[in-house]
Amino acid sequence: MDLDKLLSGYKTKTCIMSVERFPDGKYGNIRIAAGNKAHCDDMLNVMHKAFVPDSPYQEYLPQDKNFEDFCYRCAFLGQPLHTYVSLPQMGLWLNMFLLPLESDKENTGYCVYSYEVTPHADSEQRASLSASTSSAVLKTCIKLRGSDNIRQAFNEVIEDIRQICDSDHCCVLLADKAERTCTSFCEAIKPGCGLLPMETYLDDSFFDVCDTWDATIGDSTCVIIKNEHDMEWLRVNNPVWQRSLEIAMVKSIVLFPLNYNGDTLGYMWATNFNVDNTVKIKETLELTTFFIASEIANYQLMQKLEMLSSIDMLTRVKNRNIMNNVVDDIVSGKMKIKYPYAVVFADLNGLKRVNDEKGHSAGDNILKNAASILREVFYDSEVYRAGGDEFMLIAEGIDENALEERVKSLHEQAAAAKDVHFAVGTCFVKEGEDIRTAMRLADERMYTDKNEYYTRHPERKYR
Repeated sequence: MDLDKLLSGYKTKTCIMSVERFPDGKYGNIRIAAGNKAHCDDMLNVMHKAFVPDSPYQEYLPQDKNFEDFCYRCAFLGQPLHTYVSLPQMGLWLNMFLLPLESDKENTGYCVYSYEVTPHADSEQRASLSASTSSAVLKTCIKLRGSDNIRQAFNEVIEDIRQICDSDHCCVLLADKAERTCTSFCEAIKPGCGLLPMETYLDDSFFDVCDTWDATIGDSTCVIIKNEHDMEWLRVNNPVWQRSLEIAMVKSIVLFPLNYNGDTLGYMWATNFNVDNTVKIKETLELTTFFIASEIANYQLMQKLEMLSSIDMLTRVKNRNIMNNVVDDIVSGKMKIKYPYAVVFADLNGLKRVNDEKGHSAGDNILKNAASILREVFYDSEVYRAGGDEFMLIAEGIDENALEERVKSLHEQAAAAKDVHFAVGTCFVKEGEDIRTAMRLADERMYTDKNEYYTRHPERKYR
């Protein structure tokens, strides 16, 4: 077969890939058998290497197991294939077409490989999907954008993806690489498969496995393990991950990173999927993960903004705005309170004197220590910073004896801490009393306690 003559009619960068097949059906060496002028010029200008026919493809192109699978499918299964993917390690986008070619050699298959590389994504190419894939991706977008409950929407989407993949388990895992922690964001489990929720497996060592995935993905967009041959490849390239999959009885897995603005937010995978639909699954997930990563980034931003609007950034307890909202919800009946309960106000004695004499940095440290003590003593209650040096909390389901013990412990821990002196006022409510009345009484009792403190320690009174 005259490969050079066959290629002479192609204007785009085109080469012919040869794929070796072993008697057991597995593929061996994949080579670039021949290339047209545009391909040869590209190798010389971009790779700075003159093209030599019949060379191993990895001498000129990034080694990629998914690309190898495409070549095998095209050359031996006769599947014409097209994909448009990013090359994240190179900062490029690849538009590739593979067409099967008749072979005149036993156990050697051929396919025509035409490609175009660009530095920026082409939105039209990203949208050029089959009707079924487009429908699945559009369904995902509608669910994520059209829901008031984003977590519920994600759970529905992940179940849809699990069904598309016909897999045992589909999961979105968030990875905090700074904290070296993993969190299961949403997942879907096939009924009857025997798997437990992902949180069951997220022990302290799981991040060590997760941390190996980026290197295994390499220059590709994903990792696809569909049979024992691929599992053997994984055993060589990532034995830690392969061993964990073996323990979990995973026979096949497709894993995509969730990338957004250059950061990896986490990963999405499907295990024990229908390997007969590998190409369609890859195509669907390739674009779906783009939208999922975008929505997760938005969700995390909203969570962060919500936290910033509700947390006192110095003491890390809830702020006055949230305190007022909680009280309003209790008064309106929107939030039910558990009787009996106690309202506790705690104010710091002598803080202004510390600020004046030692500086606001010293005063800030006292506020942080005070908040820490309150959280520790009232570990089952939300603590609010009601004002500059004043804290409030509502202790639900507590009896009077337990309340007295907590207040006693609060003073003991404050005495053990440097410069922390609490004035405390409480109001115990058995049932029915308006919470605002309880707050007023607790506040008055706190100021009575403060005055008694300064009577005993006039030298510590602020000026």
